[in-house]
Amino acid sequence: MTAPLLRVSGLTARIHGGVAPVLPVDGVSFDIAAGQTFALVGESGCGKSMTALSIMRLLPEAGEIAGGVVELDGENLLALSEARMREVRGRRVAMIFQEPGLSLNPVMTVGAQIAEAVRRHTGLAGAAVDARVLQLLEAVHMPDARRRMAEYPFQMSGGMKQRVMIAIALACDPALLIADEPTTALDVTVQAQVLELLRELQRSRGMAMLLITHDLGVVAQMAQQVAVMYAGEIIESAPVEAFFAGPAHPYSRKLFESLPDRVGRGHALAAIRGTVPALTRPFKGCRFAERCDRALAHCPDTIPDWGVVRDGHRAKCHLYADGAAGSAHGAACAAGPQDAVAPSLRTDHPALLEVADLKIHFPIHRGLLRRVAGQVRAVDGVSFGIAAGRTLGLVGESGCGKTTVGKGLLRLVQPTGGRVLFDGADLLTLDRSALRRRRRHAQIIFQDPYASLNPRVRIGDALEEGMLALGVGGSAARRQAQLAALLGEVGLSPEVRDRYPHEFSGGQRQRIAIARALSVEPQLIICDEPTSALDVSVQAQILNLLQRLQRDKGLAYLFISHNMSVIEYMADEVAVMYLGRIVERGTVDEVLRTPKHPYTRALLSAVPVADPSAARPVIQLAGDLPSPVHPPHGCHFHPRCGAALPQCRLEFPDEQAFSASHAARCHLYR
Repeated sequence: MTAPLLRVSGLTARIHGGVAPVLPVDGVSFDIAAGQTFALVGESGCGKSMTALSIMRLLPEAGEIAGGVVELDGENLLALSEARMREVRGRRVAMIFQEPGLSLNPVMTVGAQIAEAVRRHTGLAGAAVDARVLQLLEAVHMPDARRRMAEYPFQMSGGMKQRVMIAIALACDPALLIADEPTTALDVTVQAQVLELLRELQRSRGMAMLLITHDLGVVAQMAQQVAVMYAGEIIESAPVEAFFAGPAHPYSRKLFESLPDRVGRGHALAAIRGTVPALTRPFKGCRFAERCDRALAHCPDTIPDWGVVRDGHRAKCHLYADGAAGSAHGAACAAGPQDAVAPSLRTDHPALLEVADLKIHFPIHRGLLRRVAGQVRAVDGVSFGIAAGRTLGLVGESGCGKTTVGKGLLRLVQPTGGRVLFDGADLLTLDRSALRRRRRHAQIIFQDPYASLNPRVRIGDALEEGMLALGVGGSAARRQAQLAALLGEVGLSPEVRDRYPHEFSGGQRQRIAIARALSVEPQLIICDEPTSALDVSVQAQILNLLQRLQRDKGLAYLFISHNMSVIEYMADEVAVMYLGRIVERGTVDEVLRTPKHPYTRALLSAVPVADPSAARPVIQLAGDLPSPVHPPHGCHFHPRCGAALPQCRLEFPDEQAFSASHAARCHLYR
């Protein structure tokens, strides 16, 4: 039997500081064969990234390796001197970090940053370094690679910055590449490009990869072996086909049941209650027992052994303690869909919001006199409507204008033209006093709840602030009673009113943001990527909450997202935006099942499916989203469209109807 390229055995890491040391990695063991992709999955805080940093010996200053062995080609990396380990990093094992924008030096050109890695590990100098840098950028398919060498990170898109990170990692042809959430901050189209690039490089170089991700769709399309991590330890390990055919551990099952595309509209998602436990205390039993719906009497007090599910598939769970009998017992625990979410009793859907030809252009000022030198056409003639009690999903790549539309509706940014009729009144013509009164009925949930909450203001005061500003709630005693009821509605205890934002988890902060929007009793809520920063289990809790609130209160939502499965689960209608304009609209089934516009088709093809047997061809889009300062003439999508006609370069297409509700702007249907 061939020895593995990487063998991790009993790896334990300790972080000192605070009341007690934290054990983010506790007895982790796994092997990675040469050329294999091994995926490590789990919620935030489970120890995935800390496992990678431990392998690289890049723990924070307060961290230490407390035990275990990490062998690369038979050499124990934990026994090496720091000088010798520096030679290993980059040359034999390299790492792509989670956020390329933070990993790259903002004051060095990308060429200089790649050259630094080349010089340090290869011994090349002078023109040979530049030639190697150019070769690496061309290997990662960087467009116009020679010119990009002289650019700085801020001049590049997210996908380009990730290509630079991959080029740095490949500078010395490492045998093992550790990719920590390499596509988390990217759009699905760019994600598809980066994943295909990693696959191509792996095939051509015979490189092994440790892929850290929370996206099960990415795991299904990329990995051969998968391990699930929870609270610092691995609790399930299997070949990827066996894992997706039947996840064994109750935690793994819950991750699958939390996915919107696994549950039809009208059914609640199977959210995991509670949060990952603190890793500062020793565990007497199973670490998942407190959150497990299938826990046995001895689970909280007895640490489970590894049980065999089937060949090569193991789970650390008491349900599998009896081998085949335990496997059958565990299989019987598979949960079906949750109780259906009762639809709204409304059968009529009167128009609540009507948007007509909305334009939002930002002037570009240049020179000492700040003369206007151009316009950023962020939103360029958008029209749609939302009925009371309904949800419109707004989708598209980053930079296409989705968030600007949401802010423009409430005049948080000033529109340039168009109409926004809300409950019969044009919000764009109201004076400040009248607009303030109308804003009581239309609120927004921002993408980053931590950034949208004042870190120095207690939660109770933050919730009450809107009520005071808009004259809602009556007396102080009545407002406090309403706040207590409101916190209960979003699943939080009234006692949290005196706490600050940093004392909450990401999911809890998003609940607070939802409570703040609800505090003034709105009719419409603009949800701007409300789950993009959340794990799938926390995402399920938030989506369930939003659906319940819509059912109970008759709320209308403008739901902005790049996650197609979330849109399919939440929306009644969908509008697809590209470079400031809507290119397709219709009911969720019409747009997602029978897409007409080439851009919509490309978006849908790029969504990774959580099923290794369901691989489908991805429509690769050429280049990046063009600049809204100088949008292409004609159809804005034609430079990236594989089906473009000569007419596409000359004029923007009129809307072509396919049904009473489904239409697209595309010359292919003229």
